Parts: sequence; structure tokens; C-alpha cells
Amino acid sequence: GPGPEDLAGVYQQVRRAFEEAGNEPDAADFYYGEMEMRRLDRRRPRAERRLLGAYWLVSGYGLRASRALAWLLAAMAASLLLLVLFGLPDDTPDPRSTGTYAAGSVRLTTRTPEPVLTLPWERRVTGARVGRAALVVVNSVVFRSGGQNLTLPGAVVEMASRIGEPVLLGLAALAVRSRVKR
Repeated sequence: GPGPEDLAGVYQQVRRAFEEAGNEPDAADFYYGEMEMRRLDRRRPRAERRLLGAYWLVSGYGLRASRALAWLLAAMAASLLLLVLFGLPDDTPDPRSTGTYAAGSVRLTTRTPEPVLTLPWERRVTGARVGRAALVVVNSVVFRSGGQNLTLPGAVVEMASRIGEPVLLGLAALAVRSRVKR
């Protein structure tokens, strides 16, 4: 019988026919089938199949908005937790400026101490720290820096958030667009 490699082409041709006829809802169903056959086709490179598997898992091939939004909320919650526990310093480092005045000129030096986290575990989860972490996480979704001083682990979490969370938001928007377009 026909295998996934054969069916992928059939699904693609039927999908295109529905798209040309202006029948987007049914075309989306055949797109889903086409992507499934590509993911199951053992003759395709493993990396491509894994990428398709991740695309299915995260957003149902860009057709399941609720799945993408659930992953986005989970990623935001994980980022928030990691920032509260490991990413926010004990307090906001206070820049220190020192200067000298000599021969009509001023020489000013400003040093900002490295952010340090030494709080015991039981004092790391407070409303104020959760609020600061929430600002970083929400800004990460829209590619912005939260403006917070972060520890090294916090900076890593923020960078990962600034890459992954906008992708999840984009996949959710793609899925919503495909629903509205129907």
C-alpha cells in the first residue's frame, strides 16, 4: 500500500485544489494531513522529522492556537519561576560615582557592582521579586529588555525568553489567523 511519502504528495495536491477553490477550512485539514505524512516519512532526514514533530507539538502545524498559547503561558511561568529563584539579585545594585576636581577639570568614575544573589531560599519568593520578574518576562515576549539587573543565570533565562516566547506568540497568532481566515 501507499506509504507516508506517497500520501504527502496526494494531500498536497488536494490541499492546493481546495485553496484554489477558496475553501480554506478543508484546505487546512489537508495541510495538517500533508504535514503528518511528511513527519512520518522515514525517508526524510531525521532533523526535518524532528522539526516537524516539534512544530506539531507546539502548535499543531500552526493550526492549534490553544496549544501554542498553552506553551507560551507555560514558558512564561517557567521563566518567571527561574528568574525569581535564580535570576534576580538580592537588591538592585546601586551605582557609585566618585570624582576628583583638579586644575579646572572634573574626573568622574561610576562603578556598578555585579548583581549578587545570596538570599536564602525561603526569602527569594516575595511579591516584589515576582513583580520584578513578571516585568522581565512580559517584556521578553515582545523582544524588549526588562531593564532589570540580573544575575548571570537570570540573563541566560531572559535571553532564552526573548527568543522562544515571541516564537510561541507568533505561532499562536498564525493559528488564530488561519481560524479567522476560514
